[in-house]
Amino acid sequence: MALITNGFQFDPSKREFLGAAAAGMAFATLPWAARRTLAADDYDLIVVGAGTAGLPTAIFAAERGAKVLMIEKSHRIGGTLDRSGARMTAAGTKLQAAKGIKDTADMHYADVMRVCNNTAVPEIVRLAVDNAAWTLDWLMDKGFKVLDDHPAVTGSGHTPDRTPRYQWGKEAGISVLKILEPEFRKHTASGKIKMLMNSDAVELIMAKDGAAAGVVVADSSDKRTDYRARYVALTTGGCLNNSKLHAELHNGVPVYQRVGYPTNTGGGLMLGQQAGGYLRGGEKYLSSFGMILTDFNFPSPSWGSADIAADRRLPWEIFVNANGQRYVAEDELDVGKREHALTAQLGHRQWVIYDQAIADKAPTLFSRFKPEQIEDAFNRHHYFTKAGSLGELAERAGVNPVGLAATVAEYNAAQASGRDSQFGRKHMPMPIGAAGPYYAVRIQGFTLLTYAGLVVDKDLRIMTKAGKAVPNLFGAGEVIGASSTVGNSVVNGMAVMPALTFGRLIGQKLVKVA
Repeated sequence: MALITNGFQFDPSKREFLGAAAAGMAFATLPWAARRTLAADDYDLIVVGAGTAGLPTAIFAAERGAKVLMIEKSHRIGGTLDRSGARMTAAGTKLQAAKGIKDTADMHYADVMRVCNNTAVPEIVRLAVDNAAWTLDWLMDKGFKVLDDHPAVTGSGHTPDRTPRYQWGKEAGISVLKILEPEFRKHTASGKIKMLMNSDAVELIMAKDGAAAGVVVADSSDKRTDYRARYVALTTGGCLNNSKLHAELHNGVPVYQRVGYPTNTGGGLMLGQQAGGYLRGGEKYLSSFGMILTDFNFPSPSWGSADIAADRRLPWEIFVNANGQRYVAEDELDVGKREHALTAQLGHRQWVIYDQAIADKAPTLFSRFKPEQIEDAFNRHHYFTKAGSLGELAERAGVNPVGLAATVAEYNAAQASGRDSQFGRKHMPMPIGAAGPYYAVRIQGFTLLTYAGLVVDKDLRIMTKAGKAVPNLFGAGEVIGASSTVGNSVVNGMAVMPALTFGRLIGQKLVKVA
């Protein structure tokens, strides 16, 4: 099979090209092949990224007898499982049966599409829910333990499922990694999986007929080696550690909070496009309800959180946007409704506004902090503002003063009448008084997901805009975009479980082993 890389065509089927010093020297002298060598071994499958999707891809391919090469940019395996809650949903599991819970994939599919307002990709959701139970049962057969009261209908405050199918382990993502890692190490020890750490897949090798045929790998010293395979799976995650690329893919939205895994720079997205694939889903970006960050230079580390979620603490304050206007019922219990409302606001930011009387009588906004820490924050932190008048507060906080004054007057009238005709807020214990001091706390929305990703078909093959699959090239995990399984929402358990399941399917069923 003739391969094309950097515009040069060669035929690796001629075995004299391998292992012969003279041929190797001739290859290395080509101008485009500086510091590049051709690996002596061929593989059935190359997996790019040893994270949530990549590990099961390699494990199940190795179990079927495939010769697998795993390429990982980091110094460790597991990807974002070190910071993931790894909350998973599956229908028709052994656990449900043992607890007398009747559930089906059809019921699960209906819940997912209901919660995401039918904005996820139907065939990808269908693939996920039809195969999730097998994946969860396998994890539990290997020793994975869920919390005692699981499965549940929800656990994150987001729109609940109608049937208990939501579960996670005591150590969150680490609970999953503790199951995957021994299986992975078993196959590396046997030689079925070869592991390249601190290595980056910088280019796909494409056959003359347009099929994926391998990857060019750069090691830590930037020495480049061509590895060939019958199949390639991209499981590199998203681009939350590449704010510029994230903005390009999500209608200008930067990465606000520094939460991305170090190697989630979008490499897999670019490899897929190199092969003719294309991206979708960036327009489905959904902001979380927000966090207090350290500064205004994005991406910023988190400073901490305020208790503004109504399911944890009913609000006494009002929430306003940059125009000084309320935009949501502050006591809205549905997290999804709050998040969609904030996503529509300029810069995905809001300010919590209150006065001294509310500060004195209301439950604290900052249950995770000592009073002296909050006092210090109002003295020196850019996200905290204190002033003697509403006008001064608005100017210093970066909120429209005219809008804020009008909003406070409207809210106080609603509070006095006991009826919020604008948003339907019910909990309005106090007005924002005529006497200061006044307080504003800026809250910045952000996301934990890359919504844009490579388009795949129901067989997880990377697709071109012409509607054709790129032969021998697969994708799973966040590289295919979180929006494919959650749409423009956060759907219980539909990020980690699809990644695990799709990786398993690629390794177990979709890649043909000779």
